[in-house]
Amino acid sequence: MAEGPQPKRKREEEEGEKNGGTATQGGAGAAFALSDLRVRRVLRESARDKIVFLHAERVGLSGEGTDAVVILEKTPFQEEKIPDLLKKPMNAELQMHNDIYCTFYLSPPPELSEIKATVVYPATEKHIQKYLRQEVHLIRETWEDYKNITLPFIQSQSFSIQWVYNILEKKAEADRIVHENPDPSNGFVLVPDLKWNQNQLEDLYLIALVHRREIKSLRDLTAEHLPLLRNVLQEGKEAIVKRFGVPGSQLRIYLHYQPSYHHLHVHFTALGYDAPGSSVERAHLLADVIDNLAMDSTYYQKRALTFPLRADEPLFKKFQEAGKV
Repeated sequence: MAEGPQPKRKREEEEGEKNGGTATQGGAGAAFALSDLRVRRVLRESARDKIVFLHAERVGLSGEGTDAVVILEKTPFQEEKIPDLLKKPMNAELQMHNDIYCTFYLSPPPELSEIKATVVYPATEKHIQKYLRQEVHLIRETWEDYKNITLPFIQSQSFSIQWVYNILEKKAEADRIVHENPDPSNGFVLVPDLKWNQNQLEDLYLIALVHRREIKSLRDLTAEHLPLLRNVLQEGKEAIVKRFGVPGSQLRIYLHYQPSYHHLHVHFTALGYDAPGSSVERAHLLADVIDNLAMDSTYYQKRALTFPLRADEPLFKKFQEAGKV
């Protein structure tokens, strides 16, 4: 699921189309080449994910520039082409040799070193802000903070979760349902997350959506909900091993706090997959949640919870105004 307070299941479709290095403005303008774009600044980059977001512009005949966002991403290795990396002639520069370890920098041929370029053109200020690097802050939310800051903020927003209800009512994605327990109190629906294309198990990602609509997040859970949570944990694991052959010991099963949308849901991801939001600042293992509630029914109404917020998020500004940051 997407980060931030506004729920979005689908990644925004970026304008732009690769066609021999050319793209068409809005589907109606003259085609242009990537070389027509001039880089203005780096918005954000990730060394881990091998991706960079650029603010660029295309200068027209009048001399005025039109903003664009360019996303450059190194494509994953293709297993069938890996042997060619060592066989094909290429420049291999030795960088380091120490005992049994050597480091080389390779310059592979173009077919083995592709970069995916996504272009948003024309780009609005909203697009630029979306990809701009933002400071991230850790918030330590007490129960009083939740009641006085977070909950009023959630209640004041008009976040649509109609897509959740459409799945639960089988008005949408009914053919994607992997498992359902129809019990209105202790049941749920298990569906693949849209970030997973279901072509490989390395990045397996499913979501369990509970039928009960009044449970917004971890903060609402008490011992009353233990039968529901245990059903999600046990039946979810059984459904995944039956359909995909992945045992529960190779799954990361967790809830987000803060969640990206306020209808209780549980994430099931492959243990080896570094899924978005699976870091310790935001993810709470479902098995631990069950144990905590079994020990103390009001555990999540007592303890402080830590979560990250970007500096541009409205909820962060609420914590700032309350003097909590």
